[in-house]
Amino acid sequence: MQKRHYQLFSFLSGLLLVIACWMPWVEISSPSLVLTGMNTTGTSFGKPAFFHLTFLALYLLFVLIPFDWAKRFNLLIAALNLSWMIRNFFLMTICRGGECPSRQLGLYLMALASVGMLLASFFPPAKQKGAN
Repeated sequence: MQKRHYQLFSFLSGLLLVIACWMPWVEISSPSLVLTGMNTTGTSFGKPAFFHLTFLALYLLFVLIPFDWAKRFNLLIAALNLSWMIRNFFLMTICRGGECPSRQLGLYLMALASVGMLLASFFPPAKQKGAN
């Protein structure tokens, strides 16, 4: 993957993740709650999108660093972000007390962005031999 495509895909995935963090993730009909990644009022979830945004800041920082160690470390950050996404996906959508939340678009966009970040980190730009 060329450097500009790698950075563009990484930044677009990051932008999608930021947008998804403020979109509705689940809707619980009984107490009329709409939960986002940053607003989980009425539950004990905290702010699950906070770690996504922290991982994203580190991810984008290492995308801009042109060294091989940064690209390798970026793979770790993207994998941690993906595991946090899986945790949030299952934790927020699990049925409790006979009440099953309905999944909203933001949850799926968060998953898509996290997978996109991981895919981008699999294919960092390769150094060309003979180039200065």
